[in-house]
Order: sequence, then C-alpha cells, then structure tokens
Amino acid sequence: MLLIQQLHYSTTPRYNFPPHPEDLQLPPKLIELSLTSLQNLRGEFFQPHDVESTEPMLNQQEEDKTSFRRKAFSIQLVPLRPVCDGTPIIAIDVSSVKIGETENGILCALRAAVVWSQKRRYIYHRFGPFPVHIGEENKKEVIGLLRGHRFPVSTSSDLIDIQVKLCNLVEKWIQLNVCSSSASSIILWDGSLTAGPNGSPPGVISQLLEISRQRANTVLAFSKASKMRFLGHKITEVSLRYPPPWIFEVGEMPFSPSLHLLGNVYVARFRINGYSFRLDIDKMISVDQKIDAVQRLIGNELVFQSYPESLRLAHIYATFTANEIIGIQHYLAQEFNLKLLAPRDLRKTLFGPYGTGLRD
Repeated sequence: MLLIQQLHYSTTPRYNFPPHPEDLQLPPKLIELSLTSLQNLRGEFFQPHDVESTEPMLNQQEEDKTSFRRKAFSIQLVPLRPVCDGTPIIAIDVSSVKIGETENGILCALRAAVVWSQKRRYIYHRFGPFPVHIGEENKKEVIGLLRGHRFPVSTSSDLIDIQVKLCNLVEKWIQLNVCSSSASSIILWDGSLTAGPNGSPPGVISQLLEISRQRANTVLAFSKASKMRFLGHKITEVSLRYPPPWIFEVGEMPFSPSLHLLGNVYVARFRINGYSFRLDIDKMISVDQKIDAVQRLIGNELVFQSYPESLRLAHIYATFTANEIIGIQHYLAQEFNLKLLAPRDLRKTLFGPYGTGLRD
C-alpha cells in the first residue's frame, strides 16, 4: 500500500461550496515521482531527521529590504466597512518537511490544504502527504519537471533548494485548480505576489491572476512576516492611531530588477487587539475592486487577531506535526525495508557540552 493511500482524514459535513473538494486533482507526474523515487530506495540506509530540529521548508517569496519615503503611504490609509454578502472564501497553503537522509540524497514530504468558508462554515481537503526522495539518480528528472513548468533551477542547485521549488510547484498546481474551478470568490494565498528567481516565476503568477480575474475571483495574499521597512521599522510594526479595520498602501519602492511585484502592497489591520499583516492585491484590478474585496473578506470571514480563519486552518492542516513526521519515518522504514542509522550530532561529538547553536 502507498503512504498516500494509508492516511485517511475525515472532513466536516458538506455544504454548498463551489467547487467540490474531490474535483481538485494533482497531476499524475507528482504521484509517479513519489512512487518511483521510493521504490528505488528499497533496502538502502536511512538516517531519520531529528524531529526536534525539523522545521517546515517555507515556500519563501523574495522581498525588498529597502526603506522608503514617508509620503509614500502617509495619506493613503483606507477605513474599511465589512460587507456581509455570503461571498465564498477559499484559502490555500502548502508545506514541505525534511524526513531524513539517505546515502544519495534526502527524503522529504509534501502536503497541501484547501479550506472553503461560506457563511462561516468550513470544510477542508488535504492532499498528501507525498513522500519524495531527491537524490543524484533522479535529480535530473525532478529538475526537468520543474523546468517544464517554468520554474528556473540549475543542475548545480542543492537538494534543499530543489525541495523548496518542488513545494512551490505543488502550491501553484493547487492554486491553478482553485482559480480555474471557482467563481466570484475571494482566494487567499499564503505569502506575497512577488515573483523572482528564488520564488515563483512571474509568468506563472501572472497566469493564475489572469485566470482569477476572468472568473471574477480576487486573490489576496497575506504575509505573516515582511522585510520591508519604514524609518528602520518593519511596515507591519508601524503604529497608527486610527481604529481598525483599515488598510494603507505602501507606495512604489525600488526593487531588484530580478524581482517582479505583481500586486499592490498594503498593510492591513482588522481588529483593535490584532496584528498588522502585509497584504498583496492583484495590481491589475481597480482600487475600488481591491477595497471591495477586503471589505467582503472581513464581512464574511472570521478574522481572529486580524488573520483570516480559513487561511489559519489551511496552515494547520498543511503543516506536519512531530508525531506525523515520526509516523512517516516509521512507515517508510517498514514498507521499503530501509536500514536505519542512528542520528548523529556532529557538534556534540566535536565540542561536547559546548556544541550548542544551530545544527548543520
């Protein structure tokens, strides 16, 4: 049995959510990659990754670190009025985690989650986990898959970089499914709408946004962290006296020529006791459409701590817990007869009690 067939998750009762969760599919190439890469591992040595030091691989989008002028946004604060009209909210998140190492590469697992919200009722659908072995023997195959979908990656890229880009590719597949099968909805992405060599290709994001516009969808991308600064402070830490909910636009800023900003950047705060977040909105839609989309979001969605509840749930359902990682490690070892190697801490071996700090 395959790992993806063994893990079953129940969902909450269905309501009239467009589209139906079972209609969302991943390309067979991803499943084939998972299967073939694991079958070729049979009988090899496997060193499980230490769960305590395991952190999900983020599908990071590049951001500019440059400070910008005060007048760029000081007069553009927009108060918001929640609009409750039953607009469907759809949130997407994807995560990747390193499971362990083999003699020839690394074992990782990918998982995606989509959460639908309508009239504050929620359902979700999870894809995965998909375990994948990335090593020297199939590195060219994985790179070919990425390049075939316009993800730039060189043959000299390290395996972790390939893992991150593979996670980004899975995310774009899910986003394409949702954007093309939904209509008149607000679609929430985790991250930004910045494209570049180390993130998502500009053409891919542009295509997704175009499909969304054609189907009357609006994409809102929330970032939990931002490197953009104003007068030495992160833009999400700028204190404004005006009571929320509000957004203010961050004006035009100098970016690296290799980066493409496909959305207008805002700072959003929806609750008095909540946080502020970077919010990117498709720059090809009008200002009125942007404001209307945000007002419909806060009118139809729970925004605990100013963060959309459906996006919070998507993160929870996509993220791997320590127990799940241990379970996947055990399953792979049993199913493919892997010979386990005890994890070693080189820093402790070399430095004893002084071997502290980040692990290599």
